[in-house]
Amino acid sequence: MSQPERPPDLPPWRPLLRAARQREGRAPQARWLQLATVAGDGSPRVRTLVFRGWGGPARLDLLTDGRSSKAAQLQADPRVELCWLLPKARSQFRLRGRRLELEAEPLEAARRQHWQQLQPSGRALWGWPAPGQPLEAGAAFPAELDDDTPLPASFELLRFELEQVDLLELVGHPHRRRRWRASEGWAEQALNP
Repeated sequence: MSQPERPPDLPPWRPLLRAARQREGRAPQARWLQLATVAGDGSPRVRTLVFRGWGGPARLDLLTDGRSSKAAQLQADPRVELCWLLPKARSQFRLRGRRLELEAEPLEAARRQHWQQLQPSGRALWGWPAPGQPLEAGAAFPAELDDDTPLPASFELLRFELEQVDLLELVGHPHRRRRWRASEGWAEQALNP
């Protein structure tokens, strides 16, 4: 099987991920991935987020509410693993890395860009009460926030610098598994599935 073409600055796993996502078509779940963090008590936490784009060749962007527990967990321990299962492509990508702390000016520019790219219904989540808190009767949960709504302080960009990518392709016998590490120049290593 031929490898997809890739620009020279992209890691070799990026075209494979793109091709797998394309096989999912326009299904919203093609953008869903699971983020694993570590809570303050050392226990694991996992949740599903929406892929928002690339902030560099091996930098992935997600969004969260800064009032959420995941935001505090990432402040305490920036290490993460993401799992991106693409069922039509029969591919599972496990992405390991750490949250980047961006300089104030580039961070604000990226936040504004992501905010403007959201649909009004997607922005609405940042107009809701703080996630994970007790539900109050009569609390406002807007369905939309207009384009002219100011950028909320709780609108948080999560940019992750990826250090390792593991791909399990659930096709053929045996399945195919490969790993790439940034520390090894993204050289591909074949693994037992």
